[in-house]
Amino acid sequence: MIKLSSNNVVLYTEDTLIMKKILLILATVLIGFGATAQNLPNTTIKQLNGRPIKFNKIFEEGKVTLVSFWATWCIPCKAEIKNIKEKLPEWQKETEFNFVTVSIDDSRAAAQVKGYTKSQGWEWPTYLDQNSDLKRSLNFQNVPFTIIVDQTGKIVYQHTGYEEGGEDEIYEKVKAAVNGESLGDGAVGE
Repeated sequence: MIKLSSNNVVLYTEDTLIMKKILLILATVLIGFGATAQNLPNTTIKQLNGRPIKFNKIFEEGKVTLVSFWATWCIPCKAEIKNIKEKLPEWQKETEFNFVTVSIDDSRAAAQVKGYTKSQGWEWPTYLDQNSDLKRSLNFQNVPFTIIVDQTGKIVYQHTGYEEGGEDEIYEKVKAAVNGESLGDGAVGE
């Protein structure tokens, strides 16, 4: 039988407290690393001309990009993009950023995507995620889905859904990203 003196118990208690503090600090550091902005996946998507391109290669270095995921069958998606299109020239005069769209329509609807974008006069790059590979990589379920990619190529904001006027809130997030400010609700890593 081992008999512990009160001094040993006190030392054990102090050691336990020190160990708990170390574990707490370690956990905080690990959580901090997990809460950083998300890297872009290198998933292959297609340009409207059918050429493959890696998603992480469509972004202009040093520039914030607003990415809107949509589908031809999604009424709220088309409303959001229509409203963004109307305001985009004014926004881009005020704040320098890029805008791209990614259709999640399957390969059977690819021709519809190209026709729709042309009929709507979209002048920004539009890409196709026909097999939902990018959708799975980014782990979202529904469209409209919006992300903001910062100047370093990290996803700093994401949002699902659209309500009339929501494009103005998104633009405020874009301005914050351009200025290096906190993006608040929906921010990745905050």
